[in-house]
Amino acid sequence: MITVEDWALIRRLHLAEGESMRSIAERLGISRNTVAKAVRAECPPKYQRAAQETSAIRSAEPRIRELLKDNPRMPASVIAERIGWSGSPAWLRENVARLRPEYAPVDPADRISYEPGDQIQCDLVFPETRVPCGDGNARVFPVLVMTCSHSRFIMARMIPTRMTGDLLAGMWELLNGLGAVPRRLIWDNETGIGRRNRYAAGVEAFAGILATRIVQLKPKDPESKGIVERANGYLESSFLPGRSFTSPQDFNAQLDTWLARANTRMVRATGSRPVDRIGPDRAGMLALPPVPPTTGFVSRVRLPRDYYVRVASNDYSVDPRAIGRFVDVTADLETVRITFEGRDAGIHHRSWGRGRTITDPAHVEAAKTLRTAFQNPPAPPEETDALGLLRDLADYDRAFGVAFEHGQVLS
Repeated sequence: MITVEDWALIRRLHLAEGESMRSIAERLGISRNTVAKAVRAECPPKYQRAAQETSAIRSAEPRIRELLKDNPRMPASVIAERIGWSGSPAWLRENVARLRPEYAPVDPADRISYEPGDQIQCDLVFPETRVPCGDGNARVFPVLVMTCSHSRFIMARMIPTRMTGDLLAGMWELLNGLGAVPRRLIWDNETGIGRRNRYAAGVEAFAGILATRIVQLKPKDPESKGIVERANGYLESSFLPGRSFTSPQDFNAQLDTWLARANTRMVRATGSRPVDRIGPDRAGMLALPPVPPTTGFVSRVRLPRDYYVRVASNDYSVDPRAIGRFVDVTADLETVRITFEGRDAGIHHRSWGRGRTITDPAHVEAAKTLRTAFQNPPAPPEETDALGLLRDLADYDRAFGVAFEHGQVLS
């Protein structure tokens, strides 16, 4: 069977230019009968499926419907295996696509336009690359990605955990770097933000100080934050391949350098670069609050005898002079600070590892001094009279009329 292009060429050469059918057959390497059929045909050739395949699909349709009823998303290749299909795979796929909407309704996705300053879409990425965390181990850490919907401007940072304190600290650091706050922050049902229309502890206060609204999407609605999803894929395919990292800080340093270039790329959907659109996008946002929101981890605990406090599975030493008293613990993405009665009782670089004990040598020395003093208490002072002289105990015996002989009281 000849193609539509060959049919059109044959008719042009023979009918318009007068070339003989034999010459056309020799030029195209086909038979003269094929050329004659093309000249006689008034319409281009069209593939007609064999009647045998049509009848085969009709006989297999009830079984296909049974499979789609149990599993509407079953791939056509799996259906072919289940029903023992031996015909054309393309013909089976075409008919499965015709039947599938009856069992798996189509979920259309509308195109959304984004006003400047309206929203930033947020998500977490867990790259396969393991990063050393200082305890001799390498772990996978979450990367917080925030993308401005109007400008497609990408911001990202690796954070220690996906707990609420770290998520809020990461968002605040990126927004502070942007210099503005959108009217809405779009999240999926991330546990650290909240689930089932209920915010996690501290999230509502965070949004209130920023005067913004945190919107959690309904399940099975990935299109509503498709911009940050595409940014995630761009980061994983363009930033991570071929790179190695010595620490989370090194990861963030390399990420910042890459983002500076990534935001100068041309975005096909907008026809412009994010760095050129971020100005109007930022102008439509709210100003940063005059008082920074509470982020990270904040707690108040009574310091035990071992003078350590726990933050995110790691223990940090505290000045032992605060033992038995309440201390205030605050931790951001980089630092753990412990205060006692308004004074610093311990400042540590936050560890990204797990189950570690971080000790300040000064605290160990202070504990040693206190322990020595406890184990060697000073002798109690001896009793003296009004003039500061030592009094003989026999004076008390004579004063009370008590007499002793051979260790016995005579009265």
